[in-house]
Amino acid sequence: MNKPKPLISAILNLNLHPKPLFSNPIHLMALTQTRTTHSDPPQNDAEDDVLCSNPEQTQEEQPSSPSLDETPSFVGSPGKYLTGVSRFERAWAHWTKLGRPKLIVAPMVDNSELPFRMLCRKYGAEAAYTPMLHSRIFNENPKYRSEEFTTCKEDRPLFVQFCANDPDILLEAARRVESHCDYVDINLGCPQRIARRGYYGAFLMDNLLLVKSLVEKLALNLNVPVSCKIRVFPKLEDTLKYAKMLEDAGCSLLAVHGRTRDEKDGKKFRADWNAIKAVKNELRIPVLANGNIRHMDDVRNCLEETGADGVLSAETLLENPALFAGFRTSNWVADNEKDSIDGKLDQADLVVQYLKLCEKHPVPWRMIRSHVHKMLGDWFRVQPQVREELNAQSRLTFEFLYGLVDQLRELGVQVPLHQKDDASATGNLAEVIGI
Repeated sequence: MNKPKPLISAILNLNLHPKPLFSNPIHLMALTQTRTTHSDPPQNDAEDDVLCSNPEQTQEEQPSSPSLDETPSFVGSPGKYLTGVSRFERAWAHWTKLGRPKLIVAPMVDNSELPFRMLCRKYGAEAAYTPMLHSRIFNENPKYRSEEFTTCKEDRPLFVQFCANDPDILLEAARRVESHCDYVDINLGCPQRIARRGYYGAFLMDNLLLVKSLVEKLALNLNVPVSCKIRVFPKLEDTLKYAKMLEDAGCSLLAVHGRTRDEKDGKKFRADWNAIKAVKNELRIPVLANGNIRHMDDVRNCLEETGADGVLSAETLLENPALFAGFRTSNWVADNEKDSIDGKLDQADLVVQYLKLCEKHPVPWRMIRSHVHKMLGDWFRVQPQVREELNAQSRLTFEFLYGLVDQLRELGVQVPLHQKDDASATGNLAEVIGI
């Protein structure tokens, strides 16, 4: 195992406003927002402002969820995941206790909420992240807490992800949820305009001293381990220094998105699995891979090529929450792929199952609307007038949405999901990924 490089100690002792640390630093710049998880209908700047660092608080204050204490407290010894020579063993012991999940729902703003997580778990997901939560608003606004973070006893293992740029505020938010999750995760990878404006996510990559303080604050004070999700730097050596710094600060699990901050379009830029492999070889804690996961063949290939301890999927799960059960959409079935069969499941079936979960676990309608658009996107391309009917609804009801699915079926739309006519159809992880 490589020893920490001398440069790391120099990096961590720089002033609060250091000069660029890396050989090819990413400069702060105005970025055009491409919020792919909200392609239908488009989002406006008003929603961006909600998650910026100093938004106007216009939401009516309401009682918080009874599951989240207003004055949280904790038991046990704080910092048990950072102190002591066995912190790496502790990190692995915790991951092992959770079953070493390999198939994981990635964090997605507004799109990895409880009903969707439970739908993905039904179809093979072994762990999941919450949507990104804004730590300051989470502390200040009970309505935001009660609407944006919900969970249930079956919703485990669970990562609760926060964005933050203040260690004390982050710790306050983390303490509110630590008894309801298995990791508190710090978002260090969001590349969108909203993150630039709020100064969080991938825009903290230029201030390693601040990132270090965020991780250390949680690792020293929480009773659950701290995880982080990052993007890579343009140069591999910089990515490795960054990852090692996070591990040294107390991060117990690292998820690596194999694209840089400027590579926001996943369809245009391939994730760099070699960079993820290098991080995995450098660190002594569990490492997860994110990027290019579109079906179970990608899962198998990614795990083999990177050596990662699990994979995250985001965009593909939005269209196909049954991905981890071996189902794939028609655009990932080659014309000459003779071993592909009709999986006897389609996205309309998944929408109905999702709506039933939403009735059981209520969430804001904007989330439901977004998921319906994503899952029925292929169907709407066949019958675009049905999509326009959905867009015209200022207020949604479950009755309307169930009726919309019935309408598509009556119009003869059918876009089946497919499975490979082999072990992948069984959903058996060991057979699918070959480990």
